[in-house]
Amino acid sequence: MARTETDRCPGVLAVHQAADGGLARVRVPGGRLTAQQLEVLRVAAAEVGDGRLELTSRGNVQIRALREDGPRELSDRLFGAGLLPSIAHERVRNILASPLSGLDEESRYDVLPVAIALDQGLCARPGLAELPGRFLFALDDGRGDLADVQADVAVLALDDRSAVLSLGSRGVRVGWAEVPDLMLTAAEAFLDVRDQEWRIAEVAGGEEQLLQRLGLKASEALEMKPTRVTAGLHGTALVVTVPLGSLTQDQAAALVETADEIRVTPWRSVVVPATATGLEDAGLVTTPDSVWEGVTACAGRPGCAKALADVRADASRLMPTFPRDGRRVHWAGCERRCGKPADGFVDVVAVGDGYWVDGVRV
Repeated sequence: MARTETDRCPGVLAVHQAADGGLARVRVPGGRLTAQQLEVLRVAAAEVGDGRLELTSRGNVQIRALREDGPRELSDRLFGAGLLPSIAHERVRNILASPLSGLDEESRYDVLPVAIALDQGLCARPGLAELPGRFLFALDDGRGDLADVQADVAVLALDDRSAVLSLGSRGVRVGWAEVPDLMLTAAEAFLDVRDQEWRIAEVAGGEEQLLQRLGLKASEALEMKPTRVTAGLHGTALVVTVPLGSLTQDQAAALVETADEIRVTPWRSVVVPATATGLEDAGLVTTPDSVWEGVTACAGRPGCAKALADVRADASRLMPTFPRDGRRVHWAGCERRCGKPADGFVDVVAVGDGYWVDGVRV
């Protein structure tokens, strides 16, 4: 049965109307952006938005405060840059891939080519345009950095020959040649069985039901411990933290000049070549000991009408002296906690005249 409730997950054409204007979310499958594409996004943000590029927890990019004709103008620019290969599928191209895949010794298999094949296959199947905007694919290169993203259809690399395909708590060993088709067929099976559900985990017996439709049986236990990727050098790559996940015009321009390609991570950071220089001068962070490592925030005021505080301004003012215990820190403008990390974190929630920190009023 088709779902009748409107899918409100924002896209480029299906723009969310926030308090500060239209909000467009640009899907970046696998997190990969060429320098030219990043420049297109930077200029678009300056000319039709508020000038900033927001990085999301799914490795996508958002442009805020769009003017009334912004969505049409933005879509034309993105199409020309190759960032909008299918209008029908633009909100469902939610594909995460290990950002350091193929760049360091921790990578068991380079999953970026698989992410590209998955995206191309997704756009080639008209029926998959009906996927909910929250449906998520993930390709982990074996290090476990995506082990806690709660993807609907996930793959974990074992070696250069095989991987584990998972739709929930257990997995099935498969060969790499099968991976893109199996992931997409699993998504099609979800559409066949869904009623009022957005995610596979919401379907009663969904994991077993869908695997049965694929002719597979889960046999592999998923015991991968999540790995945290921090700023700094990793093999031939440099992970760069973007404070509060919001790229300024100067910071985006610095990245464009530094690398032919960047990879956007789900941790509000980017990956550039290890040879990149000068990024600290633009206010970006290239070392793991920064006060901004692992710090995230929702939009807050004035961008969100539900927010009770300007959490980004408060975080900028208070983080230099904020007590840390090794956990991530998430600043939220209300109890919805939009954009919160999947793993354990320090929970900072605005309550109108102050904040609750891990349930304690401060």
